[in-house]
Amino acid sequence: MTEEIVRKPDEERFKARRVVYYIVGVLETLLAFRLVFKILGANPDSGFVSFIYSISQVFLIPFSTIFRSAATEGIETQAVLEPSTIIAMIVYAVIAWGIVKLFIVVREHD
Repeated sequence: MTEEIVRKPDEERFKARRVVYYIVGVLETLLAFRLVFKILGANPDSGFVSFIYSISQVFLIPFSTIFRSAATEGIETQAVLEPSTIIAMIVYAVIAWGIVKLFIVVREHD
């Protein structure tokens, strides 16, 4: 008996899209945690908060000087609004959308 290997381009395209959206979903989640922690004035000495800040900082480097961060002093905490985090989330989502559309265009021509 011979087995035929059937190439299913729709399944391959779907897998590629899922991988891209999964990676960007993880990145967006990290950035969302950072945004919420900064706005709520989370303790940067906390292990989890420090972990989120250090990992997400790498992805914010291209956007760090676009806007200044706004900070408000509270009794116990300091709330910080980082527009660069919001901009980064939007840019990475658009890049992911563009990559997925590129996969679709390339696969249609195969």
